[in-house]
Amino acid sequence: MALHFLLESASDAAVGDVVSLTGAEAKHAAVVRRLRVGEAITIGDGRGVWLSGVAEEVSPGKVDVRISERTEQAAPAPRIVLVQALAKGDRDELAVQAACELGVDEIVPWQASRSVSRWEGAKAVKGRERWASIVRGAAKQAHRAWVPDVGAPVTTAQLAQRAATQRVLLLDPTATGRLSEIVADGRDLVLVVGPEGGIAPEELTRLTEAGAERALLGDTVLRTSTAGPAAIAVLSVALGRW
Repeated sequence: MALHFLLESASDAAVGDVVSLTGAEAKHAAVVRRLRVGEAITIGDGRGVWLSGVAEEVSPGKVDVRISERTEQAAPAPRIVLVQALAKGDRDELAVQAACELGVDEIVPWQASRSVSRWEGAKAVKGRERWASIVRGAAKQAHRAWVPDVGAPVTTAQLAQRAATQRVLLLDPTATGRLSEIVADGRDLVLVVGPEGGIAPEELTRLTEAGAERALLGDTVLRTSTAGPAAIAVLSVALGRW
């Protein structure tokens, strides 16, 4: 499979053009991935544009690619959104990476009441940037035409507002209805994953009263780092993506 890279300016490229990778992308292609002249390569803009071409010049500072084909992929619909509770260590980051590789379309950090990690002030900005960087790397690895957006952190109150207008699914090990039994109705599916201690009872009550649905993923209790990606796989089958 051809190496894949992301370049936002690629959206304007046409067949026959030469697109240049510079900076970290060029160094990664030439030094880390050992790209050679004549090898196939694909480039995306992260918003549906997909370019195929051949490397004409390769150096650590610049990689020139002659474009031979251009296609545009429509954004997935309905979308799968992951609302991931902040977690200690790197568990939330592991969830974000795997979710992107498995096809999530948007990721929203959630400051749940049981979240050990707290994002406040400058830390919230840095945390969101960190997640966006993880998503970008995972999207390149998975050869995704669309790079998921990473939203601003939300509170439980803000999540309840979202549940009033969107289809929100709370992953809850005490629920009776299974996620695999969910019938898609054309609306975006917003998955909510709690932190290590799970979603607090008062949060479950508040969100369900706002319109959210509780859903059982399986008979075992998964870590916060694996619950979201597992649920995305289930929904991908339900939506016909897989």
